Amino acid sequence: MKQTTNSILMIRPVAFRMNEQTAINNYYQKVLDGLLPATVNAKAQQEFDDFVEKLRAVGVDVTVVDDTLNPDTPDSIFPNNWVSFHENADVALYPMFAKNRREERREEILDMLEEKGFKIENIVDYTEAEDDGFFLEGTGSLLLDRANEKAYCALSPRADEELFIEFCEDFDYEPVIFEAFQTVNGERKLIYHTNVMMCLGETFAVICADCIDDKKERKMVLDNLKKDNKEIILITEDQVNNFAGNMLEVRGEDDKRYLVMSTAAHQSLTPKQIGQLEKHAAILSSSLDTIEACGGGSARCMMAEIFLPKA
Repeated sequence: MKQTTNSILMIRPVAFRMNEQTAINNYYQKVLDGLLPATVNAKAQQEFDDFVEKLRAVGVDVTVVDDTLNPDTPDSIFPNNWVSFHENADVALYPMFAKNRREERREEILDMLEEKGFKIENIVDYTEAEDDGFFLEGTGSLLLDRANEKAYCALSPRADEELFIEFCEDFDYEPVIFEAFQTVNGERKLIYHTNVMMCLGETFAVICADCIDDKKERKMVLDNLKKDNKEIILITEDQVNNFAGNMLEVRGEDDKRYLVMSTAAHQSLTPKQIGQLEKHAAILSSSLDTIEACGGGSARCMMAEIFLPKA
């Protein structure tokens, strides 16, 4: 299986703001004082449009779908949490922690992809777990090493262990389970999504090993990465706070590999880390300051990779 794709889905926001329902366990979100909601949304739209333009300029196939005003979905800009697309023409739909995020799952988005020539044969729907209070937020919670058939998951209120194992059984992935923490007001709290502290490329992995407090778990995760011949590039918790873990490797023109991240993430990296990463992929960064501050997510969260076969 391929680890990277040339095709991604992105949702353009219409009413982006800080989502009060997700802020209770996403400690990266902030209130931007003094900015009117319309201003926040306009800034987010500008950042989104600039980002899409940069991706398309290097040959990434970006499908942009406009969000709708109704229902109210302030986090719709992060589609990777509710859906994942697979090479066998399967689509997975995921149970979401915040009630207003469940409305992001729109069937017409799948119809649009089919109209574009992508093949969807089977929908694997985990959303019923919401009724029992169990969640697994797509490729935010699951980090898929598609080529080595492994899935990494940092357990949290948004990533249930049993549900994760069920996903691994359904999609033939070997589960790698651990807990990752961040310091919030002097306390260690679970990180809400795995993809904030870790990124998997074809030949490398970016990870904040310091977030995995349990030494055995930390060794187990790093051993898995080494076994699969990934060059491990370690980042700090401070860099995680700048979204340096929230990157995605994609393919552009002539199959060239790009590592996509925000400007804040790029600027937080050391020259040594940049050198390590550039051996594997060209860096493409774009300013996402408003989206990061209000949404508590960054570049990787905005891109749902499309691995579906073409019809």
